Formats: sequence, C-alpha cells, structure tokens
Amino acid sequence: MTQAAEAARNVIMTVDDDPGVSRAVARDLRRRYGASYRIVRAESGASALDALRELKLRGDLVAVILADYRMPGMNGIEFLEQALDIHPGARRVLLTAYADTGAAIDAINVVDLDHYLLKPWDPPEEKLYPVLDDLLEAWRRSDYRPVPSTKVVGHRWSARSSDVREFLARNQVPYRWYSSDEPEGRRLLAAAGADGMRLPVVITPDGTPLVEPEAVDLAAHVGLATTPEADFYDLVVIGGGPAGLGAAVYGASEGLRTVLVERSATGGQAGQSSRIENYLGFPDGVSGGQLTDRARRQATRFGAEILTAREVTGLEVNGGARVVRFSDGSEVAAHSVILATGVSYRQLAAPGCEELNGCGVYYGSALTEAAACQGQDVYVVGGANSAGQAAMYLARFAKSVTLLVRGPDLAASMSYYLIQQIEQAPNISVRCGAVVEGAHGDGHLERLTVRDTSGGGTELVDAQWLFVFIGAAPLTGWLDGTVLRDERGFILAGPDLTADGRPPADWELDRPPYHLETNVPGVFVAGDARAESAKRVASAVGEGAMAVMLVHRYLEQS
Repeated sequence: MTQAAEAARNVIMTVDDDPGVSRAVARDLRRRYGASYRIVRAESGASALDALRELKLRGDLVAVILADYRMPGMNGIEFLEQALDIHPGARRVLLTAYADTGAAIDAINVVDLDHYLLKPWDPPEEKLYPVLDDLLEAWRRSDYRPVPSTKVVGHRWSARSSDVREFLARNQVPYRWYSSDEPEGRRLLAAAGADGMRLPVVITPDGTPLVEPEAVDLAAHVGLATTPEADFYDLVVIGGGPAGLGAAVYGASEGLRTVLVERSATGGQAGQSSRIENYLGFPDGVSGGQLTDRARRQATRFGAEILTAREVTGLEVNGGARVVRFSDGSEVAAHSVILATGVSYRQLAAPGCEELNGCGVYYGSALTEAAACQGQDVYVVGGANSAGQAAMYLARFAKSVTLLVRGPDLAASMSYYLIQQIEQAPNISVRCGAVVEGAHGDGHLERLTVRDTSGGGTELVDAQWLFVFIGAAPLTGWLDGTVLRDERGFILAGPDLTADGRPPADWELDRPPYHLETNVPGVFVAGDARAESAKRVASAVGEGAMAVMLVHRYLEQS
C-alpha cells in the first residue's frame, strides 16, 4: 500500500451535538490535518458509533476521537467507552466546559482518556493543534498497522455462519459481512467459485476463499497464532478466560517462558459479557470484550505466546515434563501446567433446540447477533448474572426482552445491582417459574412453547431469538485417568484432595499438594473449572495469579 493510500484510510472523528461547534471543530481539524487524515463529523453518539462500525468493516483506521462531554442520550464518556470496543487503538479526547473537569478526570480511568480539552479551544494553534500533534505522533508509533478486512459471505439463519462471525468478533479480527442472497454477496460467491450451497464462504485478506472453514484453518488464515514457537516451556496455560489470561500475564511478567492455549477465543464466558459492573477498578462497568482485549495485549506485551483454535485432548506425565497433546496429534511440553479451561453453557434439552442451534437459538450472549434483534421480541433463559447482563444489553436493540427463570425469583442467583437494573428497564419482563418446553420453526426459530412450572400450563409464543444461560459444565472430560475430578467434573485441588488428612493415593512427594495443585504435581487449576470456585471474574483472575506463585514454588523445589 502506498503512503498516500494508507493516509486516505486514517481518520480523525469529532462528535458534538451542537451543529455550530461540530462544524467549527471539523473546520479547524481539516485546516491542519485534512491533507493526511480524513475528518469525519457526527452530531450524536449513536450516529458516531454507526460511523465507527462502518469504518471498522471497511478496514479504515481511526487515529483520534474527539467527543463533547454534554450530549443528550449518550454523554461523551459513555460514547467513548463504546467506541473503545470498536477502535481500541484510537486516541481519545473529551471536550468539556470548565464545570465538567471533574467528570473528565474520572474518565481517565473509565475509558483510558488520553486528554481533555476545555472549550473554547481558540486559538487552535495554541490549545488544539499541539495536543493533537502529540496524540497523532503517539498513535503512529503504536501498533496501529492496518489489517485488510476479511469478508464473510453467509446466511442469516446459517448456524455455521453465526459461529464464524462470533469467532472472528471475539478474536478481534475485522471482517465484513455479506448476505448470500444480496447482490454483493452473490458477486463474491461467484468470484470465489462457490455456488452458495455450503456456507459461509470466508475470503481472507489475501483473497483466499475458505468454504465452511474449521476454526483452526480460519485462525491460521487471518493471522492468529496456532502453532507454538518452541517444544518446551516453563508454563503451559490451558484456557484463555480470566483465570488463564491472569496466569499468562503473571507468568510471563515474572520471567516464565509461557504459552497460553485456547480452543476458541480468549475471554471465556466473561469475554462474551456485554457489561461487567462488579469488577474492581471499573466503577462504570466494562464490557467483557474490552477487558479481554486489554488482558490479551498485556500478556503478549510481557512475552506470553497465545495460541488460538487449538483443542487440547490429553495430558501426560513424562518424568519432569508435563506433556499437553492436541487434537491433531501434535504436542507441547513444559515444567508446569495451569488448567484454566473454564466451563460451557449447558444445552437446552427441549425438542427442537438442537436443530435450531445457531438459527435463532444461541448459547451465551452471541453479541454479533444483537443488532439483528432490532425491534423484535427476544427471550432469554436463565436467572444468573450472565443472563441478566445479556438481557440488559439486548434491551438496547429489541422491542421487548422476556427473561424466563425456572426458580421463584432472581434473588437466589443474580446480583442485586442487576436485579435493580432489570426492574427499571421498561422493555424487560421477568417470568419466574417458566421453562422452555419446545422450539419450533422451519429453518429458523419462529415459536417457543413455554411451560409454567407451578400450574403446568403451556403457552405458544412467537419468537425469533432465544439466548440460553442455564448453568455451566466444566470442560474437563479430556482429563479422565489423569487428574482427579468431582462427580460433576470439576477439578479437585489442594485441601479438597486431602479432606481425610491424607494425600491422594498416587501422590509421591513428601509434601501435601499446594493450594491450587491437582493430584499431579506441577499441574495446577484456576478459575471456574476448579471444584467449589467462586465463579466470578475477579476471583478467577486472582486464582490465575496465585497459581503462578505456586508454580514458582514448585519449580524451586523440583
């Protein structure tokens, strides 16, 4: 790409609801930077977010965003927080009046604010341009290099198309979606030599067409690492949720040669959350994607390798080495292993749900589908925090959101702050004592049968969207015969292994297992996969850090 072509893709955005102020900011920006940057102007947070999404899909790069603090409907801080999810590399500036400087200072922590400017900024040569010059120079020095956009051609009600979109989105891979029944989608299919019978077709940045690609092939073609750089490490972390990312950050930062292996996308269930509001240090909440992206960048900055779309199928002890085997037959070994495999949502057993999985029935937030729910009626099954967070997020788009809860109320399983938010949301209703008895539709979800658990009566309701959060099962079946687990499959460690005061029968060391150590010396567990874990993001991150401390202790005594 030539320098001129690259510059044409770089954007400075300004957002202000006052048309006069908006035009004045854009005028001053064009005067100084118009030759090198495209200046994009918006007059509301919502329209600016739409523009940012479009720029993202086209592969354009946003260098700086200037947002006015006082905007109706969505203030500047709220806008920048959402903009951060779309263009995390953009430098962020808040335009404030003198009375709003306190809010601007608070925003430094909430949205990683780079600067705030007092209005008026005249003369721009003194008050605006020097600030922008510094921010643009910092942005140019950062890892902002453009990634040509991947194209995905699929169908709205194709389960595999939904899986691919979710995989790309959660791995922060920019892509553009084309419907197979629209002209541009048909043109792309023709160019790829595909007849559209097998979807999706993914066209990689170098123009390679992939038909119904498996995750590992897709990952390799869009620039995600799938192969370890070495055969032997100090530490292998299995699982890329909060516990695994925490372990990778602490392991790599403390000098351990660390590799993290993730079967799908980093973040785990937390990474799919639209809003986490009880995590320490984020008083206004943080999206799971935003938290995951920061943690992943932090881990790689310290030198941790992160492998994506690699499924682990076995763990073996070979002398002092712990050997991790992959589904393709390859392997990697290390002095120590941290199991941070997390959990997966249980599947609804109701008739029709399996057939419509990915075609209106989704497990987890499936945030890539949320915008398609615009103006429609959505059902969410579950009564814990993940279901409540999803309901709040989907309520931004949907006409109505109905939360189906098996129990008598939400208090037993959902945080108080979420219950309050749900009660105050005008388009969210809660039906307690209700379960899904069946899902119906021809190719995609059209109706649900809902049963009242108290009276036993059923009701047939129209529904095109069902998001399911009904508890979780640990992803530990591959550990059979190696690591001890409880009757539900959760991994036993530390005190849980010595409940009778004696170590496990096959324990050969003259010390008891460390707190997070399994029955295999040097193999530790952290996060939701551990028996009796707290099932909270903060505790998972803490356990990841603690496991690394215990790894050091193990290595020192080995």
